[in-house]
Amino acid sequence: MDCPHRSAMGALGSLLQARFAVLHRPALPRPAWLGVAAVALGMVLWRRARPRRCRRLQQVGTVAELCIYPVKSCKGVWVSEAECTALGLRSDHLQDRFWLVIKEDGHMVTARQEPRLLLVSITYEDDCLVFQAPVVGQLALLCKLPSSNKIHDCRLFGLDIKSRDCGDEATQWFTNFLKTEAFRLVQFRKNMKGRASRKVFPSFVQNCQVAYPDCSLIMILSEAPLADLNTRLEKKVKMDQFRPNIVVTGCDAFEEDSWDEILIGNTEIKKVLACPRCIMTTVDPDTRVIDRKEPLETLNYCLCNPDEKPIYKTSPLLGIYYLVEKIGSLKVGDPVYQMVQ
Repeated sequence: MDCPHRSAMGALGSLLQARFAVLHRPALPRPAWLGVAAVALGMVLWRRARPRRCRRLQQVGTVAELCIYPVKSCKGVWVSEAECTALGLRSDHLQDRFWLVIKEDGHMVTARQEPRLLLVSITYEDDCLVFQAPVVGQLALLCKLPSSNKIHDCRLFGLDIKSRDCGDEATQWFTNFLKTEAFRLVQFRKNMKGRASRKVFPSFVQNCQVAYPDCSLIMILSEAPLADLNTRLEKKVKMDQFRPNIVVTGCDAFEEDSWDEILIGNTEIKKVLACPRCIMTTVDPDTRVIDRKEPLETLNYCLCNPDEKPIYKTSPLLGIYYLVEKIGSLKVGDPVYQMVQ
């Protein structure tokens, strides 16, 4: 990408010459400060006229799959295209992690505590989320909730967030399915205040709002590191065990670790952190029973550098978290460009 600095400086030089010619009087010596002021003004105008950054685009892969997880810890919905909003991916009324299961006291419930949540599938029909799970059958829930529904103070990873209750029918459905205690389903609305990423991430991360994701808006994982991992495992693992939003093909294993800023479609995203992996990856995709060992034990070859241990500790890393720098849209088949300075 060419930077038009030379042409911009030439045009600005002509502009400044014309503007300051009127100040020239042969009979009167020009004060010394006037030349300094002209140079200073010229620099200000040049800085305003130049591009913010000159970056070239280097294709590093192609979007293979897109996935939205409407309810935290429930099954994902694979889509062919999506909007990338300030709060994550959206397709129609399916917004990534805008619904959450909680206990009666407001604390979140995930598959770490209730792995059977991963058996709950979700579709979108006629302005409704349609839930399906073994034994309990189907639940249809309007995406737009009545404003009279109760607002809960919920707790996620030590941070509070407001959420609107989805009603008693949803409460009964999830309670009947999980069978351990009473659970409620709540929804985040765009007019609510999300959790501040600065309170989730280390202090060096730029601030943004997140709803119910663990700690970031977008997670990218390429096919190559999953294939590499499967060469080391007796029982192969699937992509959905790692719950990425964007799956990339056409790159080498762990190449995404070096992608600081990415352009997909007209969406720009910026790297935040590597994704520390937890016990959820050990849930069997068919039985939803927690193994508690694999693939985590084998993933120990994916540890952080020694200087990053204060951030990641001993967690194995797979995939990269991103924040949204420029909202837009993207689709399966889009080239993935690294934006290089």
